[in-house]
Amino acid sequence: MSQTARTRPEGSDRALSEAYDTALLDLDGVVYAGGNAIAHAVESLGTAHTGGMRLAYVTNNALRTPDSVAEHLTELGIATEASDVITSAQAVARLISEQVPQDARVLVIGGEGLRVALRERGLEPVESADDDPVAVVQGFGGPDLAWGRFAEACYAISRGVPWFASNTDLTIPGARGIAPGNGAAVEVVRIATGAEPQVAGKPLPPMHRETILRTGAKRPLVVGDRLDTDIEGAFNGEVDSLLVLTGVTDGAQLLAAPPQHRPTYVDADLRGMLTGQPEVVEAGGGFRCGGYTATAGSERLELDGDGEPMDGLRALCAAAWTAAGDAASELDGGKALARLGL
Repeated sequence: MSQTARTRPEGSDRALSEAYDTALLDLDGVVYAGGNAIAHAVESLGTAHTGGMRLAYVTNNALRTPDSVAEHLTELGIATEASDVITSAQAVARLISEQVPQDARVLVIGGEGLRVALRERGLEPVESADDDPVAVVQGFGGPDLAWGRFAEACYAISRGVPWFASNTDLTIPGARGIAPGNGAAVEVVRIATGAEPQVAGKPLPPMHRETILRTGAKRPLVVGDRLDTDIEGAFNGEVDSLLVLTGVTDGAQLLAAPPQHRPTYVDADLRGMLTGQPEVVEAGGGFRCGGYTATAGSERLELDGDGEPMDGLRALCAAAWTAAGDAASELDGGKALARLGL
């Protein structure tokens, strides 16, 4: 995929699980939410794997280790090895290791996933700014991360120690709804220090590099629920992407997406990996997909026809992205989305 402005979702005559060799799957909001499997995820992933597609789980959540993630997925019914899991903790640990001496001390503001990843790179995790760290790394620490940990980061950063962050996702989906993510915690330290961290996670290049190094994927498909991490990361890496609507992104956000946030394919859930994708074609001044035709007026998107809701959404995307370009957010698609139940 080239870095050009996408004007419509693409179609595929083949099932995506056959057209791509490796699925680079986000976890939160795609495979599970709050620890529980999302509907159709286990069955869809099992079928894709049986058909020959490699499954790799790529997460910005730096709290858990690859071993614990693999164990959790296996318990859900998705047979997974630790080597199938790539985390932003691994990406940021590699980034740090390229800038500091071997065996250097790194102040950890986060969970066990960061500590394991640092040790893998030959670095020593420490807990205090007074332990003479040469770097500070911050990652998601879960709801029990003590407020004093942010102060510890600030003490070290104010002394000139370089600051790294696993990722800057402001939110994280859970069983009860949307909760603050690591990005919200990073903002606390940024406000207090005025400093800027080096960030490794999606959508930035260090995470894409870590994923390709660990999977060896030749024709990967990024599968995610977030426009600003998963889809933008695919755009930056010049690979194709599938957005599923099981996490944080809704139809209105998708219609308003700027070019770097527009996925190659759109589907309701992971069953979309197992099918071809319908083509969106120009029709009568608008765009048709399945039984729906969408057009864009000066201020509003219009939808005619009937059929599968996802076909209507794909047609609406084409109308919005083509008519508005970078200003897609100015078009009102609320009535059309309500008609689709989205």
